[in-house]
Amino acid sequence: MAIILAAVAGAGPANAAAARTAPAETFWVLMRDKTDFGPARAAPTRAARARAVVQAARAGARAHQAGLRELLTDRGAPFETYWIADTVKVTGDAKLRRRIAARPDVKAIVADTPVVLPAPLAGTTRAGVQGNEWNIDRIGAPRVWAERGDTGRGLVIANVDTGVQFDHPALAGAYRGRQPDGTYRHDYNWYDPTHTCPGDAPCDNAGHGTHTMGTMVGADGIGVAPGATWIAAKGCESMSCSASALLAAGQWIVAPTDLSGANPRPDLAPDIVNNSWGGASGFDPWYSDVVRAWTAAGIFTAFANGNSGPGCATATTPGSYTGVYSSGAFDVNDAIAPFSSRGTGQDGGTKPDLAAPGVDVRSSVPTGGYASYSGTSMASPHTAATVALIWAAAPALRRDVAATREILDVTAADAADTSCGGTAADNNVFGEGRLDAWAAVSLATTATGTLAGTVTGTGGPVGGATITVTGPASRTATSSADGGYRFGRLPAGSYELRVTAFGYDTHRAGVTVAADATVSADVPLTASAAGIVSGTVRIGGVPAPGASVALAGTPVAVTTDAGGVFRLAAPHGDYQLTVAPLGGCAAAASRSITVSGDLTADFALASTRDAWGYGCTPAEEPYRAGVTRLDLSGDDGAAEVTLPFAMPFYGTVHDHAWVSTNGVIGFAQETYAYGNTALPDAAIPNDALYPFWDDLYVDDAAGVYTAADADTFVVEWRGVRFFGDETQRLSISAILHRDGRVTYRYRDLHGERTGGNSATIGIENADGTVGLAYSYAQSSLAEGLGLTFHPGTPNRIAAVFNVHRETVWGQQVYVAGNVAELGGWDPAKALPLTADGYPTWSGSASLPPDTAVEFKYLIRNPDGSVEWETGPNRTTTTPHTGQYVTHDDFR
Repeated sequence: MAIILAAVAGAGPANAAAARTAPAETFWVLMRDKTDFGPARAAPTRAARARAVVQAARAGARAHQAGLRELLTDRGAPFETYWIADTVKVTGDAKLRRRIAARPDVKAIVADTPVVLPAPLAGTTRAGVQGNEWNIDRIGAPRVWAERGDTGRGLVIANVDTGVQFDHPALAGAYRGRQPDGTYRHDYNWYDPTHTCPGDAPCDNAGHGTHTMGTMVGADGIGVAPGATWIAAKGCESMSCSASALLAAGQWIVAPTDLSGANPRPDLAPDIVNNSWGGASGFDPWYSDVVRAWTAAGIFTAFANGNSGPGCATATTPGSYTGVYSSGAFDVNDAIAPFSSRGTGQDGGTKPDLAAPGVDVRSSVPTGGYASYSGTSMASPHTAATVALIWAAAPALRRDVAATREILDVTAADAADTSCGGTAADNNVFGEGRLDAWAAVSLATTATGTLAGTVTGTGGPVGGATITVTGPASRTATSSADGGYRFGRLPAGSYELRVTAFGYDTHRAGVTVAADATVSADVPLTASAAGIVSGTVRIGGVPAPGASVALAGTPVAVTTDAGGVFRLAAPHGDYQLTVAPLGGCAAAASRSITVSGDLTADFALASTRDAWGYGCTPAEEPYRAGVTRLDLSGDDGAAEVTLPFAMPFYGTVHDHAWVSTNGVIGFAQETYAYGNTALPDAAIPNDALYPFWDDLYVDDAAGVYTAADADTFVVEWRGVRFFGDETQRLSISAILHRDGRVTYRYRDLHGERTGGNSATIGIENADGTVGLAYSYAQSSLAEGLGLTFHPGTPNRIAAVFNVHRETVWGQQVYVAGNVAELGGWDPAKALPLTADGYPTWSGSASLPPDTAVEFKYLIRNPDGSVEWETGPNRTTTTPHTGQYVTHDDFR
């Protein structure tokens, strides 16, 4: 589902003044202030709470929107206001939009974009269980009906959806608008702000809302709470829902009106509202004021979590809100549905809250029929209707949304899937687990108490400790950062309390939980016997700073210092010690260790090499500053430089290069691309060094400098910043060596991006087929860090052929020889030389090392004939490393 708005506010009559601005657009203005619903929660009855919420929301909207309304009225701009949220819908031109955006009472302006409902996936009809659909049986609803006589009677459930076929055989008897004599009264029971339905009666032109309502209250085994009654608001024109309709429906839920939209009756608000709709993945607060108002009025708010799975971070708005209770979907085999959206949710919270049946769910559809659909839209109604069963069985919980959420949480059947984060008991795939209506109703009607306390150790509070209670119920919790833990709604009785935390001995104690009481059980932990594990991490014999060293499966992790040294403490026991280097110069490694005292564990990590044999190690030479400033500044520029020597690089020798403002040294061509990629990549730039390829900017406070001696050439980007952000700066030194080694050094790092989280660092050959990446879009740098790229033991050497020969127009000089790189003596495949230094012709090739090579020069004439050198073949044996260079005269 795709939105969207950033927030919205309440619906009232449209301003009648004619607009004087053109061209115009419609947008939403989000006000900065929020209405305080705190006093409303203290009202003694459900009706009183709803009335207090309405009064507070109306007063807040009037106060917060007063200045904006005055401006819009003065400008003659059409606008609509909604009292349930602090947002105003405005139609105006760009000038008015800018004027509104500048107001201090305005938080944001967002587009008027509809919510698009995902089409339900067609399902398969599954066999029923004793006259009930599989999904109804799976959550234990029939057992609640049979053993407790609880069908949700006395509770009112609403949905905000595409509407409902009110006279469907499975729904007609549960509609609150149905009168004892069989007639219907739709006032206060039905609302259509979309004006889609003909006449005054409820309709459903899409079928979605009729299906979700059937799962909640439908007769004949399709509904979870068939004794509850229903009302509905049509928040969706069809499978698309305008923001205006959803907001109008949202305020009708807390204060139903007659069919004319007048005479609101907060006392007729529903107990529960289901919302099987949502917008884009992520958090967008546009509906949050509506949710706050519903919750303040004691209305339980259920939402679908979205159908954007199986990826993580796909929970949709508003399902991702902390303030709503959202449902994922599982199938007949209790497996999570692939489409079911995963968390995290708002502020990193777990989403969904739990999972409910959402695959092959058979329910009512217009007109009078039944169909099986799949989606989290089908799952959420199970949860909403379970709340009706809970509140019918335990009337004292009615309107206590927090306690009801806790009951749903602790009774859900755990389903371990930590692929998107979380724990076996509470994760971002299943949430707290699979919905269990029978367990939830049973707990709601059981005498319970609360167990809470603080876990402490030798250094103070212990966070992350695992606390388990076993007795009339079994629960597990994790202590928070301040050491606190809490078990709410534990059935009264005696329990064993067990606490474990890494580095401490296991603690066990007996506790008794009394009904309607809170028992405090603080836990002081005793530190376990421990040893010190220390060592040095090296790459290619060079100490590796910044490497991560950890004990697998424990919270212990440290980083090596500038000398590659690490030191950590661990309780006695067996562990897997793992080492991961900073960047891609080496592969990670691990080994088994037994800690029974202090021990040493050094690591020599295997270097990573590309297909040419290039590898990298931490740098040993220091940062080198440039001396001569290049005429290079601003954005996306490059300057050509001449090297003081011929430098071999991927089998080719270079004596000049282009330095880019964006942290690249290119040998093949001038380049100043700012859109960095992973390495290798065939797209330009290629044949380059990438000390820090990113969108950099050289302003007046920065500069690019060079320095040279007989064996090295330095390029320094000094104090450069990122484009559009002058607060984050760094200095980079690239040191090119005559033998082909390259060192990158970094210092004066200021800001998160200077760690490399958006940069490319590495080297690459001429056609982008081979390269060695130290990192790509990864925080891999630290102050003072350096790395050196070197051929190591190469599988190729760079050969450069230079021959003096005067020619006439149209002639071309080549070199041919006995190896494939020189054509295998075939003149048609010989290596062409260039006349850039005429009358010296030059060309380069990569040859195998330690190889006997024979070669001759030849001339190809304009008519295609070939003239070979006279005399015997030239011979050489290529060196083991470095390069081979000729300076010949054509014979």
